[in-house]
Amino acid sequence: MTASSGGPDRAGGAEARTEPAPPRRRDAARSRELLVQAALELFAERGYDRTTTREIGERAGVDPALIARYFGGKTQLYLATVRLELGNETPADLLEEERLRTLLVRLTQRGPGPPFQSAVLPGDNTEVQQASRTYLYERVVDPLRERFTAERVDRPQLRAELAAAAFAGVVLARSSGAFSELAAADPEELLPLLHGLLAASRPS
Repeated sequence: MTASSGGPDRAGGAEARTEPAPPRRRDAARSRELLVQAALELFAERGYDRTTTREIGERAGVDPALIARYFGGKTQLYLATVRLELGNETPADLLEEERLRTLLVRLTQRGPGPPFQSAVLPGDNTEVQQASRTYLYERVVDPLRERFTAERVDRPQLRAELAAAAFAGVVLARSSGAFSELAAADPEELLPLLHGLLAASRPS
């Protein structure tokens, strides 16, 4: 007769000591969603230039290195947040007063960001620069060109680019503080003056 050791059976003990499952890794889609949401909040609070990728990662609870992996960098993440916020519909053009007001208020609060900065940067061919300019054309230039084409005005593309350049210049000048009264003007005070400036690109 074999004597009992008095301890737990080895097989039974192994079953009793089941190791806890390792925590499930966060999937890529969820990480992207958290990064976009955190970036949306921080860009709204601090503007593009004053927000760092580290801060975005910390708020999202995600390694900030994933910003480069999933989006390509801070600029592309910024563009992703703007697209999410505005949706995929073609926006109204800048001569529509409400569209102009919305853009002016948003850019006053957050700063011009990469799309409008790209309007005055040297014309290099980097992926980031191209993405910013593509966005600028899609959201600002193209709607104006379509309006001018429908109105059968002369050289609609040139007129659309002229108006977009004027708007970008005003936005960037307000952000830089180079013109003190322009920088201090309330968006509602500036709105009719800016609308008149942009409307000058269209023949009466």
